Amino acid sequence: MINRELIRIKVVQLTYAYYQNGNKNIEAAEKELLFSLSKAYDLYNYLLALIVAITKESRRYLEIAQAKAKREGTPMPSQKFAYNRFALQLEENKMLNDFLETKKLNWNDEPEFLKKMYHLITGSSIYKEYIDAPEDNYDADREFWRKVYRTLIQDNSDLDALLEEQSLYWNDDKEVVDTFVIKTIKRFDEKKQSRQELLPEYSNDDDKDYAQKLFRATIMNADEYQRYMTEASRNWDFSRLAYMDIVIMQIAIAEMMTFPSIPVSVSINEFVEISKIYSTPRSGGYINGMLDAIAHHLIETGRLIKHMDEKE
Repeated sequence: MINRELIRIKVVQLTYAYYQNGNKNIEAAEKELLFSLSKAYDLYNYLLALIVAITKESRRYLEIAQAKAKREGTPMPSQKFAYNRFALQLEENKMLNDFLETKKLNWNDEPEFLKKMYHLITGSSIYKEYIDAPEDNYDADREFWRKVYRTLIQDNSDLDALLEEQSLYWNDDKEVVDTFVIKTIKRFDEKKQSRQELLPEYSNDDDKDYAQKLFRATIMNADEYQRYMTEASRNWDFSRLAYMDIVIMQIAIAEMMTFPSIPVSVSINEFVEISKIYSTPRSGGYINGMLDAIAHHLIETGRLIKHMDEKE
C-alpha cells in the first residue's frame, strides 16, 4: 500500500523536520520515517474498519425500526444497508481483524461520530437509490459502499478533525490513503469470503529500501547536492527560494543520483507536485526550472548518467 508517492511526501516532511530539530540524529530520524509510514498503514485499516462500524450502527437502528413496525403493524424496513454483503465480508475479513486486534484499533469510543455518519448516509441520494433499486446482489452492495466512500467519507471535515485528534500523522496521510481504500473496495471478490487479501503494508521490500536510501542520501550528501544547486543556478535568483524549496530540490537530486531506474522526468514531476502542496504558490514553476537546469548540468558534467529528452 505504501507507494513511492507517499514515501516522497514523508521524506520531505521528515527531512524538513530533521533540519528544524537542533539534535540532528539521523538514526532516530530514519526510525521516525519508518514509523510515520507505518502509521499510514494503520490509517488504511482504520478507515476500512469504519465501514464495518457504520454497518454495525445501522443494525442498531434497524432493530429499533423493526420493533416499531411490529408494534404498529406497518411494513418492515429494508435490511439492505444493515446486511450489506460487501460490508459483512469486510467485517469477517481475517487480515483486517488480525491487524485491528494487534494494533488495538477500533471505533468503539466514537458513538456520536458513527451516529452522525449513519444519518449522513441514510439521508443521501446514494442511499435512496440503493434502497429503491431492484438489484439486490453483491456487486450492487459493493458499489454502494464505493460511492458512499468517495462522496461522503473521502472529503469529510468531521472525519478529518477526528483523525487529527487521534494522530498527528493521519491528517497529512488521508488523501493518499483514501485512494487505497477505494481501490480495496473495488478489488473485493465475494468468492474469497473472509480470505480476501487486503493491500500489504509494502508491495515489496524495494519500496521500504527506497524510503531508507532516499532519506539517508538526502541527509548524508546535503552539502554536495546544495553545491549542485549553486552551480546550476547562476542565472537564477537563488535567494528567492523558500527553505522548503531547497529541501524539496535536495531530495529530488538525491533521487536522481541514487536510483538509476527512475527517469529524470519522473523525479522532477513528482517533486514539483509536492512543492505545490508544501511550499509557496509560485514554487512549482521555479522548482521545475531549477531541477531541469540542475539535471542538465549534472548530465553535461558526467556526474549523472541518465538521459533527458529535449522537451524536458
